[in-house]
Amino acid sequence: MELRHLRYFLAVAEASNFTKAAEVLGIGQPPLSQQIKSLEEELGADLFKRTARGAELTFVGEVFAEEARLVLESADRASRVAKRAARGEVGHLRMGFTGTAAFNPKFSDLIRRFREGFPDAELTLHEATSGVLLEALEAGRLDVAVVRPERRRTTTLLLQDWDEEPMMVAIPVGHRLTGRKRIALAELADEAFVQVPREAGSALFDDIVAACNAAGFEPRMTQPAPQIASAVTLVAAGLGVSVVPKAITQAQVAGVIYRPIVGNALHARLAIASRRGDTSAVVSNLISLA
Repeated sequence: MELRHLRYFLAVAEASNFTKAAEVLGIGQPPLSQQIKSLEEELGADLFKRTARGAELTFVGEVFAEEARLVLESADRASRVAKRAARGEVGHLRMGFTGTAAFNPKFSDLIRRFREGFPDAELTLHEATSGVLLEALEAGRLDVAVVRPERRRTTTLLLQDWDEEPMMVAIPVGHRLTGRKRIALAELADEAFVQVPREAGSALFDDIVAACNAAGFEPRMTQPAPQIASAVTLVAAGLGVSVVPKAITQAQVAGVIYRPIVGNALHARLAIASRRGDTSAVVSNLISLA
């Protein structure tokens, strides 16, 4: 029994006439009659009573018609869902993001537009450092991630530059440089730095060290922080200063002041990371919005 047999049967049932049903289906009346006869033989029961005026459903035919309609409705629904899945309108997207990305207005706008454009797609968000996110992406635990680019090369991941923002200096209230509108990196030569370490996976650490070296000193990294947001909290506690992306300034942590760096010497980049060759439509939809 095939779906077409059910459609043929219901067409005859609705028309109560083989000839009219054949016209609706666009096939000949003899082939239609043969299909119905084969269906009846398979079921071991008559579905129609042939009359001078056409065809009437038997009791078995009436019962079978109810179930046939449900089967076809389910098949049509399955077809629609499959086509929507192929377009990425439904499905599950596991998306990672580094902590500071959450403070970037482009990130919140991306999530909002994805939700509006694909309301039936399930979105799960995971926050972690860039290194952890990229490892999870390579392992297949994530589908896409917003990260701070790494210097390490990978053949399995694709990183597309997405945004760039200036870095700022975070200093505690009452610091000697509080009165400055801008701070030169050289003025931080004697300061203790609170930064996310190189092991966390982001290239920011190396960029900060290189910029400080260019300013004539080696930064004194005294207190590692698990996340950039955590570094700001440690600055408020008086453990040192920190160089952070501008987006983090939206985190109004009591006891911390942010100042631009003279000459805009440092910038932090965000990238959209995905697996090379990933054919997922829902991933493609997210990236197209980005």
